[in-house]
Amino acid sequence: MADQEEEQDNTGDQNHKPQDLPQVLVLKPPPVLSVIGEESFLSNKYQFLKAWESPLPLHQFLTAHAGSIQAILCSGAAPVTDDLLQLLPSVRLVVTASAGTNHIDLEACHRRGISVTNAGNVFSDDGADAAVGLLIDVLRKITASDRYVRQGLWVSEGDYPLGSKLRGKRVGTVGLGGIGLEIAKRLEAFGCNVLYTSRKKKTFLSYPFYSYVCQLSAHSDALIICCALTDQTRHMIDKDVFSALGKEGVIVNVGRGAIVDEKEMVRCLVHGEIAGAGLDVFENEPDVPKELFELDNVVLSPHRAVFTPESFMALCELVVGNLEAFFSNKPLLSPVMDV
Repeated sequence: MADQEEEQDNTGDQNHKPQDLPQVLVLKPPPVLSVIGEESFLSNKYQFLKAWESPLPLHQFLTAHAGSIQAILCSGAAPVTDDLLQLLPSVRLVVTASAGTNHIDLEACHRRGISVTNAGNVFSDDGADAAVGLLIDVLRKITASDRYVRQGLWVSEGDYPLGSKLRGKRVGTVGLGGIGLEIAKRLEAFGCNVLYTSRKKKTFLSYPFYSYVCQLSAHSDALIICCALTDQTRHMIDKDVFSALGKEGVIVNVGRGAIVDEKEMVRCLVHGEIAGAGLDVFENEPDVPKELFELDNVVLSPHRAVFTPESFMALCELVVGNLEAFFSNKPLLSPVMDV
């Protein structure tokens, strides 16, 4: 009997016409949608309403569809603000195709009874791989020595300066969530000493915990930034943190650019007040401080630390899973805030 009911439910879903399906607003296509293609996101539970394809001004477009939009799929390029939500009274779910939620007004969502989901731990492995890769690159001067060889300087100038050993380094992680924990596992395998700071001490871990970033920095040879960007963490890595890290210290950022006081970081790098940096994120992307282009002790990446074909496929499954769960009145798969 249950199988028969399930078969009837599926038949009902298949008979839905696209115009009858609940609408999911997409203001701008998230990177995962552009790379994988919309076909992978199709479902008989919902349909996408693509604002970027409409010739209407956005406000007019949203007003015309306000009553039918029940969910929003967003990314960092398309913030979900209080003003936007005010135009969309029927929205009950915001799905972001990123791990971070700094582009979503969470307070406004909570006030309106709107649930929020994110990428969960989909990006943890790739983010950790990239973070450790950047750290190794800076310490061992891999890309800098690659340029040295390609420019013919090994012949004309002789041997390149030595890099630094990774094993035995004290590496402080700023944040110990999904990515941070994976970073710590990898660093342990390399023989590093892991330290951390986070909102709360993780009682199930033996890593030394520091309540304040400056304390962590003073006891670290390298800092890896992998926490979320919030009002509390904006410019958290400041002059005092760099001073505590010292001239031999290295910073790696795979979190968000604005967690670091970028101007102060550039000044410290230029004047040799810290030893180097591996940066995947920047404060005003895609603009990168030009001073960094001239520095051999800095490794730059265009905000791609967590993006691989494999992580995008997993993200696609998670996004679809969250949307289908919502429209089927089932528990969300990766809730940041469930109401």
